[in-house]
Order: sequence, then C-alpha cells, then structure tokens
Amino acid sequence: MNFKIDPPKINERTLSQPRTLHSLADREEVTNCIVSDCLIEYQEATRVACDKVIFRNVTIAESALPSIELTDVIFENCDLSNVNFSEAFIHRTEFRRCKMLGTDFSDARLQNVRLIDCLADFANFRMGSFKQVAFESSSLISSDFYRCGLNSVAYSKCNIDQTNLAGCKLKDIDLSDCDFTGFLVDIPDLQGCVISAGQAAAFAGLLGLVIK
Repeated sequence: MNFKIDPPKINERTLSQPRTLHSLADREEVTNCIVSDCLIEYQEATRVACDKVIFRNVTIAESALPSIELTDVIFENCDLSNVNFSEAFIHRTEFRRCKMLGTDFSDARLQNVRLIDCLADFANFRMGSFKQVAFESSSLISSDFYRCGLNSVAYSKCNIDQTNLAGCKLKDIDLSDCDFTGFLVDIPDLQGCVISAGQAAAFAGLLGLVIK
C-alpha cells in the first residue's frame, strides 16, 4: 500500500466506561464512549452521528441508519449484517473482525477507512466514493462496487470472487495477492490494474481469451 491512512483519533483511556445502547433516534449523537456487548435491533433513524466511539461485540440487526456519520470510530467483533448505512459519511474509521454480510453502504463516502479481517460477502458499496481506503484480509465475495470512485484504495489478501467492479477505474489498483476465479468489470477499466502472473489465466477469461 503506497498511501497513508489516518487512524481513528481515539484514546480509549479517556472514553467513558462501557455502556449499552438499545435504541437510536434521528440526529442522535453518540460521543466519547465505548458501546459494548449489546443488541441494537429494529431501529430506523437518519443522520445519527458517532464521534470517538468504540463499538465492541455489538450486533445491529434489522435496522436502517441512512446518512449516518462515523468519525473516529472503531467497530470490533461486531455483526452489522444487512444494516442500511446508505449515504453514510465515514471518516477515520476501522472495522475489525466484523460480520458485514449484505451491509448496504451504497452512495456512501469513505475516507481513511480500513476493513480488517471482515466477512463482507454480498456487501453493497454501489456508487460510493472511496479515498484512502483499505480492505485487508477480508472476504468480499459477490460484493458490489458498481461505479465506485476508487482513489487510493487497496485490496490486500482479500477474496474478491464474483465481485462487481463494473464502472470502476482500476488503474494502480493492486489485486496481485487477492483470490478470485472471476469478477465483473468493464474491460477498458482494467488498464493499469496490477495483477500477479498466476492471475493471468483468470484475466484472460475476462478478455475472452483461451489459454492452451
């Protein structure tokens, strides 16, 4: 990765003691705390703002939180599967060992964000804007990045099999240590994409070539 990602600006020692959180309201602000070991379910709230928060062992289920703002936030061992985070603004945030099956980040803006050891199969990132974002050792099988703007984005040791990258400019995107048998892409957008020699056969298939 040849670019720098600013980490969340959080000092855990200065945060309030772990608390539980079971409900969220429109424009609610959650700040300077650790939210731990709780279930947040059946919530519909817009423009929730989280600033300097650690979510640890938290499950958010059957919930829609569009236009959420996450700044200096860490999610550790959380289950965010199928949560609606569409049109979110996410800055200096890390997702560590999280389950994010089918999570909806469509039309979201992500800057200085890392997904580390996450299960994000079928996640929806369509039409998102990415700047200084890293996907590390994560599963992104059949995830959807259709027409995302990828500016300083890294996929490191990820499974991107059957991922939709159509409409994404892949110049300088390094996929050389990712696993896949194929994915959706517009052939002109492959120009400048970095791959390994062992991946050449899969890319030949994308180009309609037959290797003997």
